Amino acid sequence: MAVDDSVIDRVGKRLRYTWSWYSGRWNKVVKGQNLLGIVLTINGKPIPIHLLFCSKQGCKNTDKPSLLLSMLTKLKEEFAKHDMDITTIPITMDSWYVSEPLKQKLHELGFTNIVVVGKSNYVFNDGSVKKTASQWKKEIEYDSTNWGIDVPSQRKTLTNSTFGRVNLLFFRQSTTRAFYLMDFSSNSLRSVQMWRIWLAHNLIEQFWKILKSVLAIGLMRLRGDGLYTGLLIKIMAYLWLTSLQNHSRLRHLFLTQITRQLRRESDLFTLLTEHFHLEFLGIPAIS
Repeated sequence: MAVDDSVIDRVGKRLRYTWSWYSGRWNKVVKGQNLLGIVLTINGKPIPIHLLFCSKQGCKNTDKPSLLLSMLTKLKEEFAKHDMDITTIPITMDSWYVSEPLKQKLHELGFTNIVVVGKSNYVFNDGSVKKTASQWKKEIEYDSTNWGIDVPSQRKTLTNSTFGRVNLLFFRQSTTRAFYLMDFSSNSLRSVQMWRIWLAHNLIEQFWKILKSVLAIGLMRLRGDGLYTGLLIKIMAYLWLTSLQNHSRLRHLFLTQITRQLRRESDLFTLLTEHFHLEFLGIPAIS
């Protein structure tokens, strides 16, 4: 499972859950909606299992860890109704969520395999040398022969004043870009396990991209409870499109190519006109 949030640009004043915050990317205050999501990867396909609109940040800073714990608790209860233990599935998240309290609460909730990307300003020491993570990334010797890992990497067990002794996996994506993962699991994971678990995290970015570019969630302008109605329409469309990829005729196509082919072969607007009330669906917003 991967945890991440994504911003949907908004400028409307009557739309629900629209906030303003300072963007480091644009170096100015921007407006939009922030969607916090939990995605489950099955056979290489990201499947959204919980989505929640929440503030990106505010005057008191949104308590996303508490929202995340609430979402995971609900998911655990729903999966248990079908005799499934979701806590056995590894979970990944980015550095925004890194904290010792969150780590302990996830363990209490039953999640034991947790991999988190670390921040560059965290300080670690090996007993004799104390350096920031950014310094460790520059000075560490990367090994290209580590089994099962596709990039040069190195595993280190270092100590942090907040997290105590923690296993770190440093890896280099290019000659100029290096990152590291923190193992928050109750039992230590092997380097290749951490790497493989983290690879699945990248698929949530793929899901956000499809939701925005292919399904154009930013064009939905339904008011009130229609916000989540519009989101549900887009998620149903996403699941339908991913299921079409199992069809032999469409298996070799990307989702964008599938949508283009569907537009050539059928008229969705005509279908909606025949079977649904256009005013309820807000056709101008979703066409």
